[in-house]
Amino acid sequence: MSYLRNWFSFDTAAPPSASTLRTIPGSFTEEDDDDGSSTAGEDDVPPAFPALNSAQRATPSSSTPSTSHDIPIILSDDALMPPPPIPDLASRQPGVPRQIASSSLLAPMATTERPKKPSRKVVLAPGYGPLDWASLKSSGQDLRGVETLLRIPPSVLKMHNKKEDAWTAIHGKVYNISPYLPYHPGGEKELMRVAGRDGTKLFSLTHAWVNVDFMLDACLVGFLVSESYAS
Repeated sequence: MSYLRNWFSFDTAAPPSASTLRTIPGSFTEEDDDDGSSTAGEDDVPPAFPALNSAQRATPSSSTPSTSHDIPIILSDDALMPPPPIPDLASRQPGVPRQIASSSLLAPMATTERPKKPSRKVVLAPGYGPLDWASLKSSGQDLRGVETLLRIPPSVLKMHNKKEDAWTAIHGKVYNISPYLPYHPGGEKELMRVAGRDGTKLFSLTHAWVNVDFMLDACLVGFLVSESYAS
């Protein structure tokens, strides 16, 4: 029974001495407490950015702003950039043609003012209004009468002066006006006045505000050229 008394003994074992304790690396003990006295003399200023030995500091930059000691230069009125010229349209008077340089590529001088005497209009037949003409242009029907655009001299233009084959030139472009004859608000007779010849002058006097390029774009057959250029 003696061995049972050793098991139920109330005597506690003596605590291990400090010399027998093994120190675990990375653990804190009372001797390892740091009060900061070892780093008290170090500077707490953050490091410079960019670093003092970096490439950004070694290479001078052209966009570096000037120092506060630089005095800004104030330009005089003569050194400043002159204002842009006044646009031609700003000084244009209604009804007065613009003075433009002569060129075969530019439209002749005209006015955007409607004539004081309105042009005579006729009653169009049913189905020949502006919307009907727009529908005909978008239908895909051939209104040119030619397979490709042509260079047309005046001698060729004057041959197309019949109602069934009427061409006219407006601003250097030649149009087949035969399909448009029944749709013309001024009547077929008025439009036939420019058949077979250059109708730019008459068009500018009576229809300067009309966009002929949009109105007759599907009837374009070519461009008006001189006789020497065509030959």
